[in-house]
Amino acid sequence: MGIIELFLIAAGLSMDAFAVSAGNGLSMKKSDPKAAFAIAFSFGLFQALMPTAGYFLGSAFEEVIREFDHYIALIFLGFIGGKMIYDGIKELRAGKKGAKTEEKTFKLSLGILIIQAVATSIDALIVGVSFAALPDVNIWAAVVIIGITTFVLSLIGVFFGKKFGQLIGSRAVIFGGIILAAIGIKIFVEHIFFGG
Repeated sequence: MGIIELFLIAAGLSMDAFAVSAGNGLSMKKSDPKAAFAIAFSFGLFQALMPTAGYFLGSAFEEVIREFDHYIALIFLGFIGGKMIYDGIKELRAGKKGAKTEEKTFKLSLGILIIQAVATSIDALIVGVSFAALPDVNIWAAVVIIGITTFVLSLIGVFFGKKFGQLIGSRAVIFGGIILAAIGIKIFVEHIFFGG
């Protein structure tokens, strides 16, 4: 498997991470390079670790992963997205009643970040299993390409989301929550109806 093919796989695996990173960027009150780096690093790390684990666990584990991955993504991303939507609506209502409130109050904790990284990288675990079945895959080159691609695209996603968030103001948290919930639903629907 060549570099171009690995890059295309990496880009495909990174799309959910990019979208969730954009959602996180929307919820940021101000530009925070450290937080942006932490988000991108977490997504890149998990996108690299999951195929490595899949590669060494082998095909016996594939059925177990396929059976539950979409439920995990739906529950985790749906819950976090729902909480962001709830917080955003609460904030808007408080603002209309004249209560003092800071814009974009959703806080991205380390726990939530890890949950997001796991939920968006489960498919990479299955990709790692498929790598084990192919004779011409250098797993170390593959995971480095996947990790770096995800890191770069996630970083772009955060800054894209932050820029867009400045345009829509306090509704950014709600919009970010909708993105996260939509990604969870997308993963679930793909697996249930299309065997993704």
